Amino acid sequence: MTTVPLPSLRRPARIAINAGLVIFVALYAAIAFLQPNYLEPGLFMNFLRRAAPLLILACGQLYVILTGGFDLSMGAVATLVVLAASILINGDPEATWAVIGTLYFMGIAVGLVNGLVVAFLKVPSIITTLGTMLLVNGLALAWSGGAARGDLPDNFRNLGRLVWRDIPVIGTLPLAVIVLAGFVAFAWWGLGGTVYGKRALAVGDNPRAAELAGTPVAATRILAFVVSAVSAVTAGILLGGFSGVSVNAGEGLELQAIAACVIGGAQLLGGRGSIWSAVFGALSLFALFTLLNILGLPQALRDSVQGLILIAAVGASMWRSRRRI
Repeated sequence: MTTVPLPSLRRPARIAINAGLVIFVALYAAIAFLQPNYLEPGLFMNFLRRAAPLLILACGQLYVILTGGFDLSMGAVATLVVLAASILINGDPEATWAVIGTLYFMGIAVGLVNGLVVAFLKVPSIITTLGTMLLVNGLALAWSGGAARGDLPDNFRNLGRLVWRDIPVIGTLPLAVIVLAGFVAFAWWGLGGTVYGKRALAVGDNPRAAELAGTPVAATRILAFVVSAVSAVTAGILLGGFSGVSVNAGEGLELQAIAACVIGGAQLLGGRGSIWSAVFGALSLFALFTLLNILGLPQALRDSVQGLILIAAVGASMWRSRRRI
């Protein structure tokens, strides 16, 4: 009797390539075509330095998105950080580190309020954080009198603008890039190296099922908003470091962070995404802004392009969600 071998049912392995990475490579190639010096390691390090606040915000926003929510207060918190730092420090370098600790305390308080309202009062996150955004912006403007005042000393500003030169291979190394690498590593560990990551995905995918399975849904959501607020404080410190004091320091950054996560492949309604989706999405978005600047497009047109990107990213996310059903 002859035995006929059955065809293998194993599907060929597929290599998953992040869409955000593909978009970033394409956009950066266009930038390098127009400005070849962007291929130099030193200029790429400077690109990462300027992109660092958005990348950090995207990593924090991802925590909230994974649990099925949004954080619209990030930009307001970043603005508050810049204004509060300039007023509280007021040019005194000895006060810098104590004030930075105070800024993180303020940010954690905002994150806790957002998380508690969403988790226990059951107010949708988009409404909760919209209210927080208006509240924090109002407090920041009232505190500063609606104008930039105070002064940031060099040891504070160095966090955003200090650059070490004559580094082998890469040429230069900005301190902001080290801060960025540290925060990305922390965010990656939080989702991939602890049980929290699985809980966040479960809550975002089906909160009722997660609750019945014993997952602490409320605590998971609260912690997500706290991480988001901490990322906003960190980004605000970097913004104040290399851009100085401005009452519009964080304007629009919350929408850019959301768009970055979705561009990278995070599911808008929660349950799917990774830190690398946020990182590559943010790099893509910042590369696009850089390309538009090189092309000399006016600010109004750049804002319109950003709006189109946000709509397209959300549409693509919803389309991917329907395909998986």
